[in-house]
Amino acid sequence: MNDTEKPADTPSEEEDFGDPRTYDPDFKGPVANRSCTDVLCCMIFLLCIIGYIVLGLVAWVHGDPRRAAYPTDSQGHFCGQKGTPNENKTILFYFNLLRCTSPSVLLNLQCPTTQICVSKCPEKFLTYVEMQLLYTKDKSYWEDYRQFCKTTAKPVKSLTQLLLDDDCPTAIFPSKPFLQRCFPDFSTKNGTLTIGSKMVFQDGNGGTRSVVELGIAANGINKLLDAKSLGLKVFEDYARTWYWILIGLTIAMVLSWIFLILLRFIAGCLFWVFMIGVIGIIGYGIWHCYQQYTNLQERPSSVLTIYDIGIQTNISMYFELQQTWFTFMIILCIIEVIVILMLIFLRNRIRVAIILLKEGSKAIGYVPSTLVYPALTFILLSICICYWVVTAVFLATSGVPVYKVIAPGGHCIHENQTCDPEIFNTTEIAKACPGALCNFAFYGGKSLYHQYIPTFHVYNLFVFLWLINFVTALGQCALAGAFATYYWAMKKPDDIPRYPLFTAFGRAIRYHTGSLAFGSLIIALIQMFKIVLEYLDHRLKRTQNTLSKFLQCCLRCCFWCLENAIKFLNRNAYIMIAIYGRNFCRSAKDAFNLLMRNVLKVAVTDEVTYFVLFLGKLLVAGSIGVLAFLFFTQRLPVIAQGPASLNYYWVPLLTVIFGSYLIAHGFFSVYAMCVETIFICFCEDLERNDGSTEKPYFVTPNLHRILIKKQLVPQKQKE
Repeated sequence: MNDTEKPADTPSEEEDFGDPRTYDPDFKGPVANRSCTDVLCCMIFLLCIIGYIVLGLVAWVHGDPRRAAYPTDSQGHFCGQKGTPNENKTILFYFNLLRCTSPSVLLNLQCPTTQICVSKCPEKFLTYVEMQLLYTKDKSYWEDYRQFCKTTAKPVKSLTQLLLDDDCPTAIFPSKPFLQRCFPDFSTKNGTLTIGSKMVFQDGNGGTRSVVELGIAANGINKLLDAKSLGLKVFEDYARTWYWILIGLTIAMVLSWIFLILLRFIAGCLFWVFMIGVIGIIGYGIWHCYQQYTNLQERPSSVLTIYDIGIQTNISMYFELQQTWFTFMIILCIIEVIVILMLIFLRNRIRVAIILLKEGSKAIGYVPSTLVYPALTFILLSICICYWVVTAVFLATSGVPVYKVIAPGGHCIHENQTCDPEIFNTTEIAKACPGALCNFAFYGGKSLYHQYIPTFHVYNLFVFLWLINFVTALGQCALAGAFATYYWAMKKPDDIPRYPLFTAFGRAIRYHTGSLAFGSLIIALIQMFKIVLEYLDHRLKRTQNTLSKFLQCCLRCCFWCLENAIKFLNRNAYIMIAIYGRNFCRSAKDAFNLLMRNVLKVAVTDEVTYFVLFLGKLLVAGSIGVLAFLFFTQRLPVIAQGPASLNYYWVPLLTVIFGSYLIAHGFFSVYAMCVETIFICFCEDLERNDGSTEKPYFVTPNLHRILIKKQLVPQKQKE
């Protein structure tokens, strides 16, 4: 190829973006002789990991996950814990639920009344005074009532003494367990709220109370438990479907592997499969949303809107609205149109992307171990995620039981002070505030560790983000080294050394841990800023005006653009690290200059290739998602019987879809990294060599002809 055929950049561009590479007869691919890079960052990274391990051990010593799983009575004992006197008492009972209307509920996150563990909830109305009258005739009334009293309670106390000792509730009423707590068994009669067909009841203190008052008190606790309600229901659904979820994710893994293998032989044909499959799956979604929309028109509830039901913890209620399915249908229609338009207007560039994928298929065929590497990445990411979750749970449940003074009347000057339940009755507080209680409030402490738990939560999140990005960076650098070894082999596969992926992985760990940690640290900092921004937005949502909301949106957009730009630059920097073994900053600079000197080729190849692979990811996730939807909604009885009585079928469904997409992303990212590495090496190859006998190109003739042709067309149009 002569000089007139080889595209050249202008002198100003060369000056602005560095000098092009020159011919080096000794350069045969990734440099073998290299030294450690970014040592300081490596040391900081290792110290952070050591600190992270120490934090996990300390949290494990002080934390107790049972505190999140079991309700706790006023003495700090768990309800339903095996091996304790409360083993068969799994439900928490409130002596006087009406006290939960007190403002201290929101202040202390605890209802100011005695709470005990019981085996069942009351089933009828009965006051302590009524029980005493009936006790003289039938002893069984006390046996029924004592289930809701302390073990030291007796049936012969006066009402005044009962209130002072606080051994029994003054009255019980029909209740049912909800979130392992006894709540009033409300029902409606002719549009009126009732309990056991009653609208008023005796409170046991000689007064008459309304059911509405009890509803307000129960709502005070519900505000604290709504989030936990959703969490527990989601947990129950996961407990019933976890093995089906694993089966779905396994099928997604096998399907991704099959697609990667087929890409090597029928890349062009498989692209049409991707395209038709994605369009078909989105079309099925549009049809299903339309069916649900038309079916709801026949129901009386279809007149309801989201403004009528408000914000609901029971998310399934939203699926009973026409608005929901109409919105889904519009969104899917927009996506369908966008995909079709992109296929029409990018058809020429897609042909180039398919040729690049074919070249990548050859590289993966010669280095088959790269198809197994996503499994290692998945294992490492799973370890990081599990460690982060476990550490967060143990941190959240760290501490010792803290007891607070609770005055039912609300007139005690010592209210909300810390107390000791074992000696409380002998202290001055008990004498100064008759009727005051020393009840369990929360888990905490005054040690240095407990004071810095919020800081430890932030540290736990930050190191988790750093590790996740480091694992990703390690995989990208290792794959880049393997594919660069393939590219710079003149005679393929004879000149490819043995175990190129293992060699590249070893070099990345041994010499470039600091550089990979440096690049992943930048991404982790940006992600941390985004999380802080979302946290501030959540906390200040009620005080925001239109201008502040606009600024929030601008910041989100800027951080999103910055994160994606840095990720793109980091990937190319890792390729340069894998090839030349230089530090992160030098590699990032070299990669940026190389891309800018070949910006026309970047515009032709990069994003279009990612779009083709994105269609493959959508096809895998969509196919598994459709099967999961049919299975979890009991529409595949011929093949297998799906799990019954799910709270929210969308919980396992979204988990399978999201997990399938991540698995497909992990496998298809091998192709993405392969194409990007080959492209970087191709740009270097054009600068180092001229295609002559003395300086032959390493690129295959077919790929060289396509890329050069696609670059010359825009240049001629520009002229």
